Amino acid sequence: MSARDTVRFLAPDALTSLRRARRYAVPRWMIEESAARRTADDWQGACAAAGFDVDFDPAGVAARDGADVARALGDDLRHLVPDLLRWHLPRILGGRSTLATDLTMVLAGYGRAADGPGATAPYLHLRTPPMADGPQRISLRFGPVRHRGAAETPPGVFSGGVEDWRGLRHLWDARHAGELRARAGGADRLPFLHADGTPRPAAALPREDPGAEDAVARAEWITLLFRDGQVAAALAAAGIAWDPTPPDMPAWYRASPEQIMTGQALDIPRLEAEVRRFAGASTAERFQIGVDWRARILLEFTRRGRLKVAVVSREAAEGAAFLPEAVWRRPPDLDLLREGGVTPAALHPLVAGALFPGLDGPFGPPGPTPPAPVRVRCRGGWHDVVFRDGTLASPHSEQERQRENALRAFGGAVTGCFAVEHACTSGTGRLPRALAAQRRELFLRAQHGDTPGVLELLDAGFDPHIRDGGRRGLLHVLPLLDHRVLLPRLLAAGLDLEARDCLHRTPLSTAVSGRGSAALVRALVDAGARTDVVDHMELSLAQVIRKYRRSDLEFLGARVRKEHPGIGADWWEEWEDDQEGEEE
Repeated sequence: MSARDTVRFLAPDALTSLRRARRYAVPRWMIEESAARRTADDWQGACAAAGFDVDFDPAGVAARDGADVARALGDDLRHLVPDLLRWHLPRILGGRSTLATDLTMVLAGYGRAADGPGATAPYLHLRTPPMADGPQRISLRFGPVRHRGAAETPPGVFSGGVEDWRGLRHLWDARHAGELRARAGGADRLPFLHADGTPRPAAALPREDPGAEDAVARAEWITLLFRDGQVAAALAAAGIAWDPTPPDMPAWYRASPEQIMTGQALDIPRLEAEVRRFAGASTAERFQIGVDWRARILLEFTRRGRLKVAVVSREAAEGAAFLPEAVWRRPPDLDLLREGGVTPAALHPLVAGALFPGLDGPFGPPGPTPPAPVRVRCRGGWHDVVFRDGTLASPHSEQERQRENALRAFGGAVTGCFAVEHACTSGTGRLPRALAAQRRELFLRAQHGDTPGVLELLDAGFDPHIRDGGRRGLLHVLPLLDHRVLLPRLLAAGLDLEARDCLHRTPLSTAVSGRGSAALVRALVDAGARTDVVDHMELSLAQVIRKYRRSDLEFLGARVRKEHPGIGADWWEEWEDDQEGEEE
């Protein structure tokens, strides 16, 4: 079936971002290793395999919160599937595939205290990374959840960057993972899909109301109405009341309520059921969906129990509980399946097993693709170049390569295979599309912390000296990976510890500013990395350490101040002095 025969829901950049997230963010080895640890009743090992840092002491829960709480927490932790949770967490789209930053997800609450003020209740919760392009590690925590706006919201209602996932156990609890199909609106099949997960052609979709007897077909019809901008008709068909009154907004805010609604990936057919379910686990009576810094979608139940929806200003929604994206959004996996962006075989095994119980595995994202030859126009013809044995091999002799290097050194233009080689190792210049895709896969695996995937590509022949479009080499992305296995290999290959990226940062600078571990910083310094460097803002390492409040790196800051006094920008010192004066 061609792309034009399928129904489109996602913008091209969102489709690309979701496809990359599903391929690279939770690699198959992570799923398998985490599952093996869970099978061995090692929930902490499962968390470690899935990139979770357990930031609490499970042994101390009983003494602090009581034996009943400790038993309930222990039961949940034994059934926690951290790789499935990572799979379902919200992500930054629009060209990225990394986790949404600085979010807290409340997974479960315990004991009577969980019904009390949010500042004192013990909850199992997580915190997503603070940097969009930083390490994708997740912090798993237990204890109070403090959030902005706690004083203005009822007990147990969260706001200020906190999402309430207490009613979403099918996204992280092995005991409930099979509920995903029903929660996604599936019966004998899922909307817009055949039973085997392939998309239904546009011609097979309903063009009028098929009636309540066929709930899946009716969900398709309602979704198409909404996608085509018929907001009132779609909501009415779903039994939802619609208030089309424009919100009280500044004159420059031109979006209509209908445009604001259709700009979100709202799952209209299941919206009322999911909001009602969420309300049952919450003490809130009004709910909101964040649109932008000015507008909100407000949802509340009328006296007759009917869900009512309106677009309002941020001020008008104050005090309403935020609905998690997983409550109101069309399931991303189904969007990808509908548009051919992924197949059932590439889904997380628990997701595929829940959505398509009739299909046989194995399931999971594909592993790294070995580099294949790429055709390059060179000297009036075509040559094949391929990553092999740690270099980009081409059909040219060493004498030809030396001649081209000399030509470049004297400012001459280099073309063909030699230009491609230079672009690969410098991060400047253009690459053939297929070669750029191979480079992208390597750095996407690095971005998502896939150390085994990066090693596999290096073993398959990738040049370790390769750089991305920001002139970052593999040394620059070590904060994202396990440096213990990669750093010795990269140093043995002769990579330059003083190589600069597009922001004039060395690998050591990147480790300091990019939340690299103290162990990585020590390893780079021990390997001979210079400590007298400054970045594009002329900040020294000591100044960057203070800027990012890296107290764990004070050993390096003290060394820089002692060995290189006066290095770095004067303006930063003046600004910092002003900040300290204001605090006093």
